[in-house]
Formats: sequence, structure tokens, C-alpha cells
Amino acid sequence: MHETMVAQSLFEVILAESRKQNARPVSAKISCGAFDAVNDEVLSFAFDAIAKDTACEGMKLEIEHKPLKGHCKSCDKIFEFELSSPKCSDCGGDFEILPDEPLLLETVAFESED
Repeated sequence: MHETMVAQSLFEVILAESRKQNARPVSAKISCGAFDAVNDEVLSFAFDAIAKDTACEGMKLEIEHKPLKGHCKSCDKIFEFELSSPKCSDCGGDFEILPDEPLLLETVAFESED
């Protein structure tokens, strides 16, 4: 259900901007962090269903998953990590998890209807 609500929100924002620009949306890029992740296939399916018979029909969604980052307490390095390997990539020391990336609509590409 999370993806359906995200798809509905994306659709509403993109459609409103489409009307302002008087242009047809052709693609959009969203990004999300590891803890606020979306299932790409489910989100695309939900968006396609919502967009049917609208200006957004046929749009391509690109979804970028941003990795978790940590800040090492020993060597002060900021690094990407996997939950399966929770240690500093440089010194192996303890670290704090930095805030996760939010779910964002990064860009929307339009083509003129003229």
C-alpha cells in the first residue's frame, strides 16, 4: 500500500506541474533512502494504473535507491555501508548512522504540447 500512496502523490504533483507548464510529462526521477525505500515494480505498476487515460500515461519513472551512510567515531570518515557489514570501511571502528535520505521527486521532464 505504501507504493500506491506514493504513486498517487507523485501523480498529483506531476499532473499539476504539467498543467502549469502546458506540457506533457515524459519522465520523472525519484530517490529514496534505505529505510524509506519503495519497491520499484510495485510503484511503477501503481503509477501506470493511476496515470491511465491522463497526460501522465506512458511516463517513465526512474527510481534511485540511496545507500545508508555512517560517520566513524575513530577516523572521522563518512562512508556508505550495508546493514550486513556494520563497521567503518577504513578502520573497522564504531560509527553512528547518519540520517537516511528522504523520498524525493528529483526531476520531471516535459515535452511541449505545441
